[in-house]
Amino acid sequence: MSNRGSLMHHTRTMYQDTTASPHRQKGAVLFISLIMLLAMTLIGVTGMQGTIMEEKMAGNSLDINRSFQATEAALREAENFLQGATLPTFDGTTAGLYQPTDAGTAPLWEQNIWTTTGARTYSGSFSNMTLASAPMYIIEELAPVPDPTGSIAADEPLPDAGVYRVTARGTGGSNKSITILQATYKR
Repeated sequence: MSNRGSLMHHTRTMYQDTTASPHRQKGAVLFISLIMLLAMTLIGVTGMQGTIMEEKMAGNSLDINRSFQATEAALREAENFLQGATLPTFDGTTAGLYQPTDAGTAPLWEQNIWTTTGARTYSGSFSNMTLASAPMYIIEELAPVPDPTGSIAADEPLPDAGVYRVTARGTGGSNKSITILQATYKR
């Protein structure tokens, strides 16, 4: 029997308790979980920053598009004005109608002319968009040029055609997006 007792005792020692006692646990699972949570938070914050940046870019693109559309509308109105039967004198006494500046002087569109008294205000409306301010335009009467479509009779000079520089300025939903367009018009 003594053999049997030692064999049983030996068998019992082969099976040890594998669960660690609370005083031996070091908290490795908690530490790894916190690191993973921190990594997921950083990924989420980075993703949100990208989304916010995309929204700002889309808003700016919309604002620039509004500004461009408003400026184009003012440019078309100025061209329609020039198609009128008779034009007033371009001496600066009528808002928005000017002679060009002298050489060495800043062009009109770079000067502080974009006020309600210095430029003509677009008379139309924009039903589908809100603008920070109404688009405006100025028209400069340039030196006339010979009209190539006129008569080429030997004894008559070519008739002159009036040439005008139209400059339009518009804003979008804010005053931060400004578009200036310019066209040369022959009449």
